[in-house]
Amino acid sequence: MAKGAETQRLIANNKKAFHDYFIDDKYEAGVALHGTEVKSMRMGKCSIKEAFVRIEDGEVYVYGMHVSPYEKGNIFNKDPLRPKKLLLHRYEINKLLGKVKEKGYTLVPLQVYFKRGRVKVEIGLAKGKKLYDKRADIAKKDQRREAEKEFKIKNL
Repeated sequence: MAKGAETQRLIANNKKAFHDYFIDDKYEAGVALHGTEVKSMRMGKCSIKEAFVRIEDGEVYVYGMHVSPYEKGNIFNKDPLRPKKLLLHRYEINKLLGKVKEKGYTLVPLQVYFKRGRVKVEIGLAKGKKLYDKRADIAKKDQRREAEKEFKIKNL
């Protein structure tokens, strides 16, 4: 493998976050997991649809991230919805804490992936969208889809 080439394998994606929030910044964080949780993730059994991130006592946790129990894990399996600690540098946590205290900002997980054999979570510093913002996004998407459709018909 060439120097600087990083292999990433997507486990879970949170498309709903891009619909519900304006994403300002993205951060990559490691996740503190147990062995059976990692094995389950290797099989792609992870969901972050209803997940959210909180900063408590100077540590960052993700809540609602569902990691299905590993079939062969028996007694070693942990609770699928237990809060998982995210691993970030202190200056990143302080920066995020300052932003989250501002009105309207929150932290949402955007995707979970493997990077060099380690599980990583991409979290986004997000500001909630209003209903009219969501409608505008849907209208833009429909307009783009119509334009592509007309372009396709013209070029046949």
